[in-house]
Amino acid sequence: MNLHEYQGKSILKSFGVSIQEGKVIDKVEDAVAAAKELTAETGTEWYVVKAQIHAGGRGKGTVEETGSHGVVLAKGIDKIEETVKGILGGHLETAQTNGVAKKVNKVLIAQDVYYPGASEPSEFYMSVLLDREKGRNTIIYSTEGGMDIEAVAENTPELIFSEEINPKVGLQGFQTRKIAFNLGLSGQAMKQMSKFVFALYAAYEGCDASMFEINPVLKTSDDKIIAVDAKVTLDANALYRHPAYAAMRDKTEEDPTEVEADEVGLNFVKLDGNVGCMVNGAGLAMATMDIIKLSGGNPANFLDVGGTADAERVEKAFNIILKDKNVKAILINIFGGIVRCDRVAQGVVDAYKKFGSFPVPLIVRLQGTNASEAKKLIEDSGLDVISVTLLQEAADKVKEVLA
Repeated sequence: MNLHEYQGKSILKSFGVSIQEGKVIDKVEDAVAAAKELTAETGTEWYVVKAQIHAGGRGKGTVEETGSHGVVLAKGIDKIEETVKGILGGHLETAQTNGVAKKVNKVLIAQDVYYPGASEPSEFYMSVLLDREKGRNTIIYSTEGGMDIEAVAENTPELIFSEEINPKVGLQGFQTRKIAFNLGLSGQAMKQMSKFVFALYAAYEGCDASMFEINPVLKTSDDKIIAVDAKVTLDANALYRHPAYAAMRDKTEEDPTEVEADEVGLNFVKLDGNVGCMVNGAGLAMATMDIIKLSGGNPANFLDVGGTADAERVEKAFNIILKDKNVKAILINIFGGIVRCDRVAQGVVDAYKKFGSFPVPLIVRLQGTNASEAKKLIEDSGLDVISVTLLQEAADKVKEVLA
């Protein structure tokens, strides 16, 4: 589950991470009051107004209606309302929104932390995530903060560092000092960075995150270390342990079809293809998507109906798949282990009849417990359903109906 910047920062702060303070608002008329409150708390007189959407690159993105960027500096209280108007309520497109502009329902008014001092501030990149290949949490960091880290990795990979965490002993002091040293820090700044890394890792573990990405981590002119941004992804499978974090979910930032599927207990991910998939089990779903691709089609979705593919569940799955106008055929591929194939077949027949007529060809492959009974049930139903036995047959039929 992805979080907004302001939500990620609130988690970081609760674990002792120093952050760029801010106030989140959803109405333009609240902008001045929020800015004044922020000034009273931090002393800031300039304000960074940030669009709150689930995407990076907001500073370079553009609001369709106003031409404003998604992150803008308001140089004074008299500029704050005008700046907020240019972002809030508009539709922001960035390099990470896949060509679709996202509506900005909230903005974060943050303190200006780039204040003048004895030395220039420095920006770093830092993230914590699981290295699945090594099975260890890893801290990725770089001196090139504030930039697209993918571009840094491609063009100057020597500037990307990583630190693996041994799960038996956890993050150690020598590792945090090594990180600070590799970032070119010394003295008070090194001590502050070491403290920052410890707190960041505690936040990552404590909230069952999949990723924490801070870009940039700022060393201020007086050697404070601050998280200026926060991109946070939580492990949805662990949210039952964190009801407060689960309540942070913003469904307006998610695909509406995926939200609907989640609400009825279906594992669904929308894709860009033309063949709808209805499968039980993630492994079989991946194999089905592969066979569709090899047959010349493209999967339109990943949909795992789980172990209870009854008529009601199948009907809901049909409704969700058919919301995609790009779908030209549907392939149902069920392996009957615990679930009986004849029950699934009856579910398909019952759901099909409710539709009256089906808008696209329907190919059904049922294998496993009571597979022969299931095939006969579908064939005897009189419905326009293509029933097959082998996976290759299913692939051939997909190719045939798409031709």
